[in-house]
Amino acid sequence: MSDNEQRIPLRGEIPVSDTWDLSKLFTDDEAWNKALCKFEKTAEKIPSFRGTLGKSALSLADFLDFLRDLNILGERLGCYAGLRQSEDEGDSVGRTMTGKITIVSAKARAAAAWVSPELLAIPEKDMESFLAHDRICDYRIYLQRILRYRPYILSDKEEKIIAIHSEGEGAVHDAFSVLTNVDFDFGFVETHEGKRPLSQSTFSVFMEDPDRNIRESAYKMFYSCFNAHKTTLAALYSGSVKQDVIHSRIRGYSSARAASLFSDNVSETVYDNLISAVSGKLESLHRYYKLRKRVLKLQELRHYDVYAPLVPAAKKNTSWNEAVDLVCNALQPLGDEYVSVLRGGLLGRWADRYENKGKRSGAFSAGSFTGDPYILMNYKEDSIRDVFTLAHEGGHSMHTWYSAHSNPFMHYDYTIFEAEVASTFNEELLFRYLEKKSDNRDLTLYLINKHADDLLATLYRQTMFAEFEKITHEHEENGNPLTVDLLRAEYRKLLKKYFGPEMVLEDTSDLEGLRIPHFYGAFYVYKYATGVSAAIALADRVLNGGKNEREDYFTFLKSGGSRFPVESLKAAGVDMISPEPINAAFDTFGRLVDELEKMLADSE
Repeated sequence: MSDNEQRIPLRGEIPVSDTWDLSKLFTDDEAWNKALCKFEKTAEKIPSFRGTLGKSALSLADFLDFLRDLNILGERLGCYAGLRQSEDEGDSVGRTMTGKITIVSAKARAAAAWVSPELLAIPEKDMESFLAHDRICDYRIYLQRILRYRPYILSDKEEKIIAIHSEGEGAVHDAFSVLTNVDFDFGFVETHEGKRPLSQSTFSVFMEDPDRNIRESAYKMFYSCFNAHKTTLAALYSGSVKQDVIHSRIRGYSSARAASLFSDNVSETVYDNLISAVSGKLESLHRYYKLRKRVLKLQELRHYDVYAPLVPAAKKNTSWNEAVDLVCNALQPLGDEYVSVLRGGLLGRWADRYENKGKRSGAFSAGSFTGDPYILMNYKEDSIRDVFTLAHEGGHSMHTWYSAHSNPFMHYDYTIFEAEVASTFNEELLFRYLEKKSDNRDLTLYLINKHADDLLATLYRQTMFAEFEKITHEHEENGNPLTVDLLRAEYRKLLKKYFGPEMVLEDTSDLEGLRIPHFYGAFYVYKYATGVSAAIALADRVLNGGKNEREDYFTFLKSGGSRFPVESLKAAGVDMISPEPINAAFDTFGRLVDELEKMLADSE
């Protein structure tokens, strides 16, 4: 293949049919700019409603109608700008759009800062009568969610102080991000193709290299940089935890974790069930690491060995249309409407399919109330993993499609807690379909290994992170300073617990706890583990059930933001307050390890 054939194409060289159609948002950039002016002028009217919200149900409804229309326009503007920027991150047009809508939206939010306090100041009896009025019908859930915060709202003066102070709360995370992504110089790793740069993004690639010497070299170079800045990193994370604890105490929450879970109305029992469950399900994980040590023929399993390929990637070319067929066939148990809408979108122009120069890496789904549920892909025909990515993002997009078609704007959007269910549910159905259909041993082995690795990363690793967050915040709340030594000691205990006796840890292995960006948005990562647990339980229920079980799942997809996450999943047939779904997910991982042990033993 010539150098010209290997060149990444420019955006303008991609066939239009392989790109998304953003015309449901705006016909072109000029239309977007006109709409931005309209948004800015409309937002100037926000203060004119101040002092009217408590007068009557009709005056409140008039403001909420105004706010709804403004927010719908703002969402369209933001979605279009974000998608245009992702097409080519180096192109100034999309980046300028994103900057403009960010500035204008911030001004609108500042102008509306009085809204929640004024709503919460309305006497409860008056608000009860307002909520019963027909004109408030589409806004009841939106208002009820705001009113939940009444016990944690302070005086106007105190709220103003908190609002001013909040402008600086992101500084700790920003400092961590700049330090680790910009200021750190990780150097270069010597490979068979020459020296290659080591960075936050390339580190995972080096950890998957079949050559153990390359993995070891990259690992030690990477963590030596974190070791040189460990005290600063510990101070930054300690500062983030302090902010979480201070915020919860000012508001009157029982703990930082309780404050974080409140918005989703998730009981701390759900979080605790996850951590408790993993302690009883570590045997399968430890067996997997023992298997990894044996298959890789290692005398010692090291921290830099856990991502090395256990089995060769199956070789199978799948065109875009073939991938759509595979995904849709796997999802046929959800019925004709779901499959027809998804197929039409994927073969139509929901998706921006292939890589072009400057395009954002990875994949995502970005839907809105008025546009299509768009999907960004960098699809590669020789990667089976990309077929799973398509199924995953298709799950997000169909969740958005059903939510937007089943709810008013003010409560159509769903939480991240729920989002991960719809996407991993689709992956689960695709895995089971491909495994059942496969007559190729190598492909079957690859699929089982991939599924086990994905579950390990989502169930065990994210639970370990969640446990670390719980421990660190409890230390802070109990008055124990989060020094670098304490943080490293607590994280090393968790590494030993999760990796088990086969793992030989490096002196720097516990520095991993100081490099995870998610820790700066506390008590978030547990949602990945609960999400995949719910998805597995729902896949079992739909595939082994009938029409009622399928309709229960659609009740979940159509819920949008009309229910809290645990309630919407319970309507689908899964009780996340119970430990059963989580235990069942861990059991699924155990069965996958059993299959791997048998298949790999047969080949040795």
